[in-house]
Amino acid sequence: MTDMLSIDDYMTVDIISLDPDMDIHKAIKILIENRISGAPVISDTGELVGILSKKDCLKVAFSANYYQDLGGRVSDYMSVDVETVNTGTSIIDMAERFLSGTYHRFPVVGNGHLVGLISRHDILKAIEEQG
Repeated sequence: MTDMLSIDDYMTVDIISLDPDMDIHKAIKILIENRISGAPVISDTGELVGILSKKDCLKVAFSANYYQDLGGRVSDYMSVDVETVNTGTSIIDMAERFLSGTYHRFPVVGNGHLVGLISRHDILKAIEEQG
């Protein structure tokens, strides 16, 4: 039954996103306050242009403390090679992708724009509900 289910039914659509021109320290504060491990970076036109992760933020913290670097913009630190999935992807295909990779979540795109995030937790929930 899970092979008929789509990630569209389980993805998170209420997304906290960042602007590439945002001050990096403001972005870190947003991640900390919302207790999230990363956030998509969205351009003014709504395109996904990167991801800012905790690992990226550690680079900022290290540079600030060790090199006395004051920071920069989100675009200076974000990862730009972002792997995405398309809307309509089946739960089974997504589970296989998680099992073969290291990512904990993927941005979901539809019509060229970010529409949600799908995580390992979401897939596990979908499989458990159908089990």
